Amino acid sequence: MVGIVLASHGDLAAGIKQTASMVFGDQPDVVTVSLQPSMGPDDLRAEIEKEVATLSDQEQVLFLVDLWGGTPFNQINGLLDSHPTWVAVTGMNLPMVITAYTLRMNPDATAHEIASGLIAESRGGVRVKPEELEPAEEKPAAAAAPVAAGAIPEGTVLGDGHIKFVLCRVDTRLLHGQVATTWTKMTGPDRIIVVSDAVAHDDLRKTMIQQAAPPGVKAHVIPIKKMIEVAKDPRFGATKAMLLFETPQDLLKCIEGGVDIKKVNLGSMAHSVGKVVVTNAIAMDQADVECLETLAAKGVEFDVRKVPADSPESFDGMMKKAKAELAAQA
Repeated sequence: MVGIVLASHGDLAAGIKQTASMVFGDQPDVVTVSLQPSMGPDDLRAEIEKEVATLSDQEQVLFLVDLWGGTPFNQINGLLDSHPTWVAVTGMNLPMVITAYTLRMNPDATAHEIASGLIAESRGGVRVKPEELEPAEEKPAAAAAPVAAGAIPEGTVLGDGHIKFVLCRVDTRLLHGQVATTWTKMTGPDRIIVVSDAVAHDDLRKTMIQQAAPPGVKAHVIPIKKMIEVAKDPRFGATKAMLLFETPQDLLKCIEGGVDIKKVNLGSMAHSVGKVVVTNAIAMDQADVECLETLAAKGVEFDVRKVPADSPESFDGMMKKAKAELAAQA
């Protein structure tokens, strides 16, 4: 695995590492180097070399640095000539770090390959609200005028006529940082579909979800009945969708309506009155237990984890704990 060194003036590197862990989970072979006011260039260089020596693979090292031309970059730059497999990228930000974590999950990726994949994603993370403040994109002068695609005629079959579900997830928070970054990068959807009757009729929540979509991926909020129709419509045969459900009950309604979902990621089920905590992210009441048992009886496989980097938890163990604690609470 490529080792990652986060380097900055002051405590920025440590702060970004901590924040990235909240989104992606704790990561091995990630170290930080901070230039403090009391340190000189030689002190910093010694600190860099000391931290690199703790990495499992000291041949493939990726440095993510705050400023081009700053002391951390200059000291790292002085090491690169003698280590041709090392690489440094400046302008370190949270999207950059999370993308680096994602790309290095490929065990064959090199530090140089990961660096090449960081640039577009990191720049895409810089956005502004209100959106009219965004600078207009320059279009090539010779570009032809776009042709309006129009609606796809009913009955048209795209691909094999069956929508592809790259991830189906139950998450009380629906579309948030862990989903918009780690799971989206991991699964590669072209559509994120929040399936919820409640949210579909809540204009504020609906708008917030649509605006939270990561660059290049559209987010939709639709009621359960509409999702059942979409799943049967051959016009969506070329679509790769991530489905997000607020509750397992909504998921069950979809499956009973004919949506072919075989595997579900249980990411988060928030605690409320009457529920018992069974993992650090999942709480259940009796209705949840019964719903999940019904889904399991229908052949649904469960992957219990918040982010891809987490080790999956035992579904059977989680259910056993929930039943025991609910019985004790009764």
